[in-house]
Formats: sequence, structure tokens, C-alpha cells
Amino acid sequence: MWWELQWYHVFVLNKDMIYKSNNAWQSGMAKTITFIVTKDCQLACKYCYLVGKNSKERMSWEVAKAAIDYILDHEADMPEESVVWDFIGGEPFLEIDLIDHICDYLKKEMFARNHHWFNSYRFSFSTNGINYGTDKVQQFIKKNRDHLSIGITIDGTKQKHDLNRIWKTKDMERGVMPTPEEEKGSYDDVVKNIPLWLSQFPHAGTKVTISSADLPYIKDSVLHLYSLGIHEVNINCVFEDVWNEGDDEVFEQQLMSLADAIIDGKYYRDYACSFFSEHLGKPMDCELQNGNWCGAGKMLAIDAQGNFYPCTRFAQYSLRNKKAWIIGNIHDGINKNRLRPFLTLDRCTQSTQQCIDCEVAEGCAWCQGENYDAADTPTIYQRATAICKMHKARVRANNYYWNKLYRKLEKEGETL
Repeated sequence: MWWELQWYHVFVLNKDMIYKSNNAWQSGMAKTITFIVTKDCQLACKYCYLVGKNSKERMSWEVAKAAIDYILDHEADMPEESVVWDFIGGEPFLEIDLIDHICDYLKKEMFARNHHWFNSYRFSFSTNGINYGTDKVQQFIKKNRDHLSIGITIDGTKQKHDLNRIWKTKDMERGVMPTPEEEKGSYDDVVKNIPLWLSQFPHAGTKVTISSADLPYIKDSVLHLYSLGIHEVNINCVFEDVWNEGDDEVFEQQLMSLADAIIDGKYYRDYACSFFSEHLGKPMDCELQNGNWCGAGKMLAIDAQGNFYPCTRFAQYSLRNKKAWIIGNIHDGINKNRLRPFLTLDRCTQSTQQCIDCEVAEGCAWCQGENYDAADTPTIYQRATAICKMHKARVRANNYYWNKLYRKLEKEGETL
């Protein structure tokens, strides 16, 4: 989820910014296990895919402990070299006491069992940043600093951020939405914690989500995030079918303007933006390049009731149209027959022939949960294509970026 801190494929230009590590949790050989500790959040972000957020469903310690015991008891079934213990909501730091208890127990049990994940683990968080500076969160960070990854979501300029990331009101749970005049943005409450966050995680990146309404603010938002000291900006368009006529043109224009700003300002030397990659927009082969973009089925998620899911996007609060895809629970364990369909997924088995034959297929992403939710039957083998025109616009802008950059470098005698 996604950002689930899932591993974003960020292509950094400056070699000094490529942080190489032999740790398996960074190389993609880690098992991601996600605790949905709460479905509550202080915010009501307009683009959020979590349609079932509420303040009532909170994970208990008893459920968390039972899940941990089951997972650690079945070490042979999870042979990955490392593990990412991921915590999401809602907003995970609303349950910092529970999280602290879970992490203490995990460390103790992995050590006591001589588990192969001991000392090869991360605690991962994606947070809205509002509670980041509180005493309890800061104490938790201090205690777990060497095994911690935290991403704060800030969408860019105040105008862009506050357009979508608004405070929740009591009336919203009753279905009464505020008028635009009544909406209260969260930018000021988040940005005040950015300096502290970067002082503790200087190489951390942020995730920016793009929807139809905020397309005109992309360029200014990325440059604003750079000005805050954030060197790595990971951006993605929402996978849902929200795109309007002409959105791809606005998107392309914004990316080309951003490309000009990055190149002319020489930001490419020290900053990264995931929209621009040399590994994008090429044909793909169904034999040599047929991996599944998404890690659903290899991951594991646990909710407040103790149900297991192949990914958080298959929990009921993430689905608009389908029933939850439960693969087990803390009492009965994992039903491998419910998990089996995910193990055979690859790019070509779930793509239309048009997608398979696409000349710019490389880098076109998908979400397995959205595929399932958007399909006209209860299948995970029908790839959603709402993002198609946005990917093609990105490819055109990406080609512009690299052509301009290499011409500039050649003219000035520079290399990357």
C-alpha cells in the first residue's frame, strides 16, 4: 500500500544518491507483514482508496499477539531472508501504545526463538505526519531507530495538499460532507514536523498522490518538496477510474514543465523524482519480462478481527464493489487454496492483448486489489486499465526529459 512502505522503484540520477546495501529487506527479498492497527484517521483525504474507514475498528493486543505467534510458529512457510513489519491504518500513530507493545514483543520473540528474521527486520510506517512530534511517537523512534523506516505524506504546496488532504469532521461518519468553504486542510499541521523528520531520517522520501483535481499543481509541488529538503519524491497517479477527458494532456504539460525546471535548475544532481526513469516506455516480452508488478499474495495483512489477507487492498474497508478476499485467520491459519491464485499471477495472464502488445508497456503499473475491485467478475486476472492514458502521457514527457537532459550534458561536457 503502496505507501504501504512498499518498495517504490525510484531511479536516482546522481550516483552518490544510490544507497546500496546488502540488507535483504532493501533488495526485495523481504516478507512484508502488515498490521491494520486501526481504521480511523484524523483526515478524510478525497482520493483515499480506504472507503470503509471508521473510528470503531481497532486492533486489540490479543489479536496482535495471536497473529505474531502464528507467523513465528510457521517459520518454514515464510522463508524470506528478512521481514518488514508494516503498520497502517487509517493513521497508524493513533495506536502508538499498541504498536510499541507489538514491536517489543516481536523483538523479544524473534530473539527467544532464534528466528532467522532476528536482526534482519524493519518496522515500517506511512503516516500523515500529524502526530509525528508527540512524545510517545518520539520515544518509540528513539527506541527503535536502527530498524525503522517512516514516510510522511505531504502532497506538495499548501494549495495542492489542502485540496485533498482535509481534516475529518464528526458529520462525515454520518455521510454529511462539508462544503468547500467548510473544509480545513492539514498542510500546516504536517509541514511543521518535516524538519524533525528529516533530521532523524535525512534520506527519507515522501509519496505524492495525483488525482484529476490537482494535476495543475504537479510541477510547483515537486519543487516545493525539494525546497523543504526532501530529496526523494515518489509520485503516483491513483489507479481508480477517476480520470476526465483532457487530464492526460494537462498531466503531460505539467511533467514537461517539471522536466524543464529540474534540468534548467540542475536538480537532477541531488534530487530524485520517480516520474522520470530511463527504464520506462519500452515494449515488454511475455517470456523475459513477465513478472507481476504487484506483490499481493507474497505479502500478508492482518486486520482487527484477526483475518489474514494477501494485501491490505483486499480487506473490506478497501473495496467499493467486491467482498473481502480473506485467506485465513489467527485461529485457523492460512488457507493456501485461497492464496493459490496469487501464486500464478504474472503480467501476461492478467493483461489484455492490447496491453501485452503495447509499445510503451514498461513501467505501466497496476494494483492487484484495484484489478479485483474493478473487474466485472470476482477475479484477480482482469487488469484494470483506467491509468492507461496517464501512463502514455508520462512516457511522452519522460522521453522529452531524457532527450533534453542528455543534450544538455553533452553540450556542457558533463556525465551523470
